[in-house]
Amino acid sequence: MAERRSYHHGNLRQALVDATAALIEELGPQAFTMSEAARRAGVSAAAPYRHFRGRDDLIEEVARQGFLEFADRLEVAFDDGAPTVLTAFLRMGQAYLDFARERPGFYMAMFESGISIAGKSELSVASDRAQGVLLRAADALASRMPQDRRPPSRMVANHVWALSHGVVELFSRGKPGGRSSVEPSEMLESGVIIYLRGLGLIPN
Repeated sequence: MAERRSYHHGNLRQALVDATAALIEELGPQAFTMSEAARRAGVSAAAPYRHFRGRDDLIEEVARQGFLEFADRLEVAFDDGAPTVLTAFLRMGQAYLDFARERPGFYMAMFESGISIAGKSELSVASDRAQGVLLRAADALASRMPQDRRPPSRMVANHVWALSHGVVELFSRGKPGGRSSVEPSEMLESGVIIYLRGLGLIPN
């Protein structure tokens, strides 16, 4: 009955994605099975294979949807650089932390599942869209510098992305950093400011 209802409403595929994201949050990206995802979605063990080739295909869809939502959040946070590019840039860092905290199953599928983005066109497009927001923000930060002194925007975007991911890892899931008196947002903001000052993108 649950399976027929899902198909009738056309939402079985999404139900499987949501169930998988919840399982990844609870068990990690390597510790669940397709049959468990099917059970959580209220369908037979064979039903997921009508939509996904296998477990990796299902995780890739969770990651793809995660990247799209992640990109949306970064876009909203940057808000075309209002009221200042630096304020907007730092706001994106908070959006990164918020996404990791609020959507952990999707975040882990994106960054901790071991899936390869290369050669996966839809997944790559979604990932590139998220990184594209950071690239535009880095371009905006460098726009007042002489052309020959501007650091590569992709380098800046990748470094800030790596720093943000590091803060998430340090403070997540009961790791030692979680007992620090420093808030994750404070650590990320101070790290980004030091980095940007070192590149000359913001004044000392």
